[in-house]
Amino acid sequence: MARERGRVARFYFNFRSPYSWIAYRDLMDRYPDVAQAVEWRPWWEPDADGERLMNEHGETFPYTPMSREKHLYILQDVRRLARARGLDIRWPVDEDPVWEVPHLAYFPALDAGLGPRYIERVYRARWQEGRDICDPATIAGVAEELGLPADRLAGAGGDRELREGRGLAALLALGRDGAFGVPFFRHGYDRFWGVDRLPAFVESVRAGPRGGAPAPPPPGPDLAAGRSADHGHAGGCG
Repeated sequence: MARERGRVARFYFNFRSPYSWIAYRDLMDRYPDVAQAVEWRPWWEPDADGERLMNEHGETFPYTPMSREKHLYILQDVRRLARARGLDIRWPVDEDPVWEVPHLAYFPALDAGLGPRYIERVYRARWQEGRDICDPATIAGVAEELGLPADRLAGAGGDRELREGRGLAALLALGRDGAFGVPFFRHGYDRFWGVDRLPAFVESVRAGPRGGAPAPPPPGPDLAAGRSADHGHAGGCG
């Protein structure tokens, strides 16, 4: 058990989920030491092609679409959570979204050393500007702002190498870690789902592998926050 708890802690982030955005803001604003220490992994709902690739590897996507009643509750709940944090929210409208577009673009941004800035900018575009982040033009604009190749990031959703390589590996990892919804956190054997569970995850990470060993001090504002393995609902969606 001690060895398992000593493994790298993970945060599964998702651009679609407002709860994942809230958890991201809490992690960055309230627990920057843990934000620097954990491994960040993208979580998204695959399209038909992504599901086919998963099925070919004996996996299925661990998510059940929400009911209308749950959706209406989330609209109300997220406004409360955002207001309590002093965050302005503009609820986006999703029309036939393809979530590979913003999530696969994370990988080339990460390779360029700008993973954390990309995450921040896409979250802001969706939840504070109300923009359609599944529109390749939106991702192209984000790329240009960050000094990244616009065509490369805007076309990431249709990149077969990305889809069948790092994208598929990221999707298959969801099942191995039991990441059935977002925001989702894992530290060794311990799993945490939802904004309300973030403090418990933070406590686990700060305790270290043997307890009483705090996480190392943050190396800088952008380093570990961009780490990735791939160079009923207490505030959770799922």
